[in-house]
Amino acid sequence: MKKKIIKVHQPKGFNNRRQFLKLGGLAVAGSGLLWACSSDDDQGMMPPPDSEVFDLGEGDLGVLNYAYALEQLEADFYTKVVNSFYGSISDEEKQVLTDLYYHEVNHRDFFKTAITAAVEGNTELVLPTLEFDYGDLDFGNRDQVLGTAKVLEDTGVAAYNGAGKLISNPDYLLIAGKIVSVEARHASAIRTLINPGSADFAGDDAVTVDTGLDAAMDPSDILAAVAATGFIKTEFTANNLP
Repeated sequence: MKKKIIKVHQPKGFNNRRQFLKLGGLAVAGSGLLWACSSDDDQGMMPPPDSEVFDLGEGDLGVLNYAYALEQLEADFYTKVVNSFYGSISDEEKQVLTDLYYHEVNHRDFFKTAITAAVEGNTELVLPTLEFDYGDLDFGNRDQVLGTAKVLEDTGVAAYNGAGKLISNPDYLLIAGKIVSVEARHASAIRTLINPGSADFAGDDAVTVDTGLDAAMDPSDILAAVAATGFIKTEFTANNLP
């Protein structure tokens, strides 16, 4: 299998993230997953290969680490947003962004706890805390903040939808379905802030007219798009995820 390294680079400018931002038009959405390794299936518990670069793993564990990576990104992004709200922000927008911050931080922290429990405390199997760099993204600029939030939320839902087929534990698949519904609400809320009074909250760039469904994307496509932003500084591989 060809080795896939999620290697990020310092972004040169907000406009250079266009490929990632195009995902908004592919109806990708949300964030976070919630599932663990099935007790009847040890395929996700294989130790990582000898390497300084962490690999997400395979099976339910690989998906869990994958979700944890996305949740770390969203939690870090919203932490920076609420710590320096852009000027002239309305009370409504401040409340929405604060709620999303709490949701994503809770998701991130839950994943760390869930994965640690699933691997019985073997921290070598848990994705480490990632480092982020947003380059020249201006957190004081409303358009840039909400535009980035929209893409992160859209991307996350597509990640959930694409990863669902990889989960073997039905109990955690049920929980993942609950979380993705919350993340879709996030995406709708951000879209409404950007274009209030419109149908963008469920626009045809988010929900396809033919199927009435959100898009689903494989981990490799999601991770490639996220890596292209340059936001994630920490390298990791996803050699065992499609």
